Amino acid sequence: MDTMTLWHLTGWEFAALALAALLVGFSKTAVSGANTISLAVFAAVLPARASTGVLLPLLIAGDVLAVLTYRRHAHWPTLWRLFPAVAAGVVVGTLFLTWADDGIVRTSIGAILLLMSALTVWRRSTAEKAREPDSVMTRAGRAKPRSYGVLGGFTTMVANAGGPVMSMYLLSAGFRKLGFLGTSAFFFLIVNVSKVPFSVGLGLIDGPSLMLDTALVLFVLPGALLGKWAVSRIDQRLFEQLVIAATVLGALHLLLRQ
Repeated sequence: MDTMTLWHLTGWEFAALALAALLVGFSKTAVSGANTISLAVFAAVLPARASTGVLLPLLIAGDVLAVLTYRRHAHWPTLWRLFPAVAAGVVVGTLFLTWADDGIVRTSIGAILLLMSALTVWRRSTAEKAREPDSVMTRAGRAKPRSYGVLGGFTTMVANAGGPVMSMYLLSAGFRKLGFLGTSAFFFLIVNVSKVPFSVGLGLIDGPSLMLDTALVLFVLPGALLGKWAVSRIDQRLFEQLVIAATVLGALHLLLRQ
């Protein structure tokens, strides 16, 4: 982490990271995709390389809380269909990083996310309005899990931004709130844990980064509890609109970032 520790941060910088950590917890139990804002805050306060190492354990903490909250609502057939395509996407992302610079990576991912958002809005505006509560298989076959899986693996590899792509897939597959949150919780817990050895090997996770995580993880829990409280008060239509809006904001951030 380039010797950066908790003690090198100003009060305002730590407050910004704490708010972003709280948003990580909220996004995991309420509005998936909202943690794209957290990605932006961490990258702004910390060195870009160090920020990914600090954020990953916080994401995993949020994933664990989400799994504990929504574990009964996960749809495992969907997960098993996604994982092979995600693995292929990770390989593609690795090859892409061998030649693409940061500007190309950001522009490519931002464009993909905007395209996914537009396609999702179009599909939902032309689809039948009637859906069975928490029923997902009626549309999962039409959501092209292979395409979304490859894109999700690609984006999580090159920019730790697989969340919005997976959100678009789950919405396109017709998931209701609880099924959406339960399935995405297990998906990201497995994916993020699998990235830990690589992050440690690259020096992104070390003693100083874990020291900072120890302080910030205290804010993930109240964020998760706030999300659990809020999700029961958000109707399905608003939930979907918030997920799409968070995805669009994340895409615009990548496209406009200097």
